[in-house]
Amino acid sequence: MKSIEDIMAMAQNVQNELTKAQANLDTIEVEGASGGGLVKVKASAKGRIIAVDIDESLLAPSEKQMLEDLIAAALNDARTKADAAAQTEMSKLSSGIPLPPGFKLPF
Repeated sequence: MKSIEDIMAMAQNVQNELTKAQANLDTIEVEGASGGGLVKVKASAKGRIIAVDIDESLLAPSEKQMLEDLIAAALNDARTKADAAAQTEMSKLSSGIPLPPGFKLPF
């Protein structure tokens, strides 16, 4: 049976690894796109928007509403992919830790 010191050391190790994993999420980049690639948004796995790329063919004044809709769709696509990348990274961290059913990281 493990002592309380062993359990506390394990908890501290998990906390340290969780902190490293969270910091690493900002270095993972994903790209969302809409309109067949006419609008692209690059974001970190933490959800930080890194860049927006709009094809010049969309810049006609009469296309303002379509452009706004495409940007919103690209942002949502990037956020969905960022959430998936974050979940993948966090799953790697928790894969070796025996957790009770229904218990999820981060704490």
